Amino acid sequence: MGTKTVDEAAAETGAEATNDEEKAEATEAEETAQETAQEMVEGTAEETPAEDGPGETAPEGPSGVGQGAGAVVSAGLGLVSLTGGWVATVASARETLVGQLRTSSSASVATQIKEVYGDAWHTTALWGGLFALAALIVGVVVLARPAFGAPGKPQAPWIKSVAWGGVALGGIGLLLAVLKYTDILLGLPSAS
Repeated sequence: MGTKTVDEAAAETGAEATNDEEKAEATEAEETAQETAQEMVEGTAEETPAEDGPGETAPEGPSGVGQGAGAVVSAGLGLVSLTGGWVATVASARETLVGQLRTSSSASVATQIKEVYGDAWHTTALWGGLFALAALIVGVVVLARPAFGAPGKPQAPWIKSVAWGGVALGGIGLLLAVLKYTDILLGLPSAS
């Protein structure tokens, strides 16, 4: 960095530093040069941002991981609302069993159909509607989060896309659940 030792400075001038005063001045000059070089290095380090090394993270604020996870959960719940899940299957099977136990063998065919199959169908529709409603709520929360969280930081495009997919699947699932529950879509056959 342009700093010279006492011996180098003396060799350049062609004269040797023989007394203590000259040696002290040379040492002082060297220390001053080192301090100046250190200040320059520190000033440069403050002006330029440090690169992240392995294991280092720069504090940039929210990373969006929670929003991404919420978007994926919303899409998953919407998909379950359309295809059905094990909770709906178990609840439907339970309702079928309860219907069989409540219905006597002398009951009319219409009563047997309603108790054994109709209630199970409505239970499946109810659980599908609950999953669809959860997908809608989670998706809307993920989409509305930037307005209440960090307004200056834009949301990643993939998070918006997946959240909108979850909202769409949830909306379709909720519509189908209502149609199934009210027997507009695939209602029970008549016993006549």
